[in-house]
Amino acid sequence: MAAGTVTSRATGLIRQVLQAGALGTGLLATTYNQANVVPASLYFLLIGGALNSVLVPQLVRARIEQPDGGRAFEQRLVTLTMSVLGAGTLLAVWAAPQIIGVYQSDTPGNHEAFELTVVFARFLLPQIFFYGLFGVLGQVLNARNAFGAMMWTPVLNNILLIAVFSWYAGVMTAARGVHDITRAQVTLLGVGTTVALAAQALALVPFVRATGFRFRPRFDWRGTGMRASAVAARWTLLFVLANLVAATVVTRFATAADRALPRAGVGFTAYTYAQTIWSLPQSVVTVTLVTALLPRMSRAVAEHRPDDMRSDLSHVLRTSGAVIVPAAFFFVALGPQLAQLLFAHGAVGAAATRPLGQMLQAFGPGLIPFSAQYVLLRAFYAFGDTRTPFLTALWTGAVQIALATGCELLLPARWAVTGMAAGYGVACTVGLLGTVRLLRRRLDGRLDAGRVCRTYGKLGGAALLAGAAGWSVAALCPEPPGSPTKAAALALAAGGATMLLLFLLLARVLRIGELRSVPGLR
Repeated sequence: MAAGTVTSRATGLIRQVLQAGALGTGLLATTYNQANVVPASLYFLLIGGALNSVLVPQLVRARIEQPDGGRAFEQRLVTLTMSVLGAGTLLAVWAAPQIIGVYQSDTPGNHEAFELTVVFARFLLPQIFFYGLFGVLGQVLNARNAFGAMMWTPVLNNILLIAVFSWYAGVMTAARGVHDITRAQVTLLGVGTTVALAAQALALVPFVRATGFRFRPRFDWRGTGMRASAVAARWTLLFVLANLVAATVVTRFATAADRALPRAGVGFTAYTYAQTIWSLPQSVVTVTLVTALLPRMSRAVAEHRPDDMRSDLSHVLRTSGAVIVPAAFFFVALGPQLAQLLFAHGAVGAAATRPLGQMLQAFGPGLIPFSAQYVLLRAFYAFGDTRTPFLTALWTGAVQIALATGCELLLPARWAVTGMAAGYGVACTVGLLGTVRLLRRRLDGRLDAGRVCRTYGKLGGAALLAGAAGWSVAALCPEPPGSPTKAAALALAAGGATMLLLFLLLARVLRIGELRSVPGLR
């Protein structure tokens, strides 16, 4: 699973670098990126959130409790998912202008960008259906303890997108802004992106068949336990909606920064790229561990073994922290150098990567509470409790909206979105504190908190000292003549190596045993 996730994220990073080189990080890139975010958001709003968090425990229980091993439940679930998303996709394509109007305003000064975003959206919104197909087939595999395919098939998506952006940059004349991109370029990007995601989803079919699953449409949903899933999914829908509202507010503000400074790379696209890089450690480590953990925790709940659940939560928090904590400080120390090395190519100059790097620094500290809360929320889902995660999302989103609004009103366009990145980390911390309090009640006041806090304290101290040393070494590196990326590569290599070696040394001195769980460090 980890190998598949690493390969997927690595090819995804290559794809993102090529995408930035082709489209830049300004307003033109934002029209494509904003349209490309909408299908995933609508998928999660329609059914994706429930699919990932509610229905895996339901599938596990069905396989344990039902005489047919849950096969009929799986058939009904796939039929329901495809029906909802098929109708939702058609409706979304029809309502594309209204949907894009939620994210940006159609004003005389912004009309050209708005219309281009709508055109991209009509090409990209069919992805909603393929997100659903990938999600439901992946969860059928997960419930059968077959995790690898869902981690590896996104590599196919990334390879196809790498080909699309390579063709765009190598064969077509690069567009300088929203006013001169051609219909052929828009069609290539739109069709290519949707076809790549469809290939990712359809690639799961042979793996699902290999586990013995055979799809047969079943619409006999009444009286079969689907109602319990729908009730649980109601709160998950509200959870997704709360997160989506907060993200929409940030998107509108970030798009306004792009309109104010259309070629400076200070808005939505830079924010999206920084957030993607920032979330890589969590995606590779935490999500991989939790994907395997959720069916196991669900079985522990079904079999009334709360101590096993408590032990699993503590283990995942401490093991993931061994990577997440130093990664957070790495982004703070060396974010600008990393951004320049990755994105100062093609349509993006070295100066345009500076805001992105500073956003990465601002995001950095929030990686720790973000990852920890992701783990703890899965405990509620294992209990079948979807109401509590909604409550945490509610106050987390409220804090994020308040801080983003403050940044929009008080900071200049150059710094507003960077401030929003920092505010996201503050909101994650508030959410984590509330989650810990509520989960402690659920588990009779015991969370192994003392052991977890001691581990994170040691990791934080070691990472802070190592990060300071890495930042100092990077700042002292000479700038060789030639490409700015050479200077960034030198500073990143010297600073990163210093940070890694010092962190490992301090971890050994502080006896942080969790590092032995990280491959290659045993």
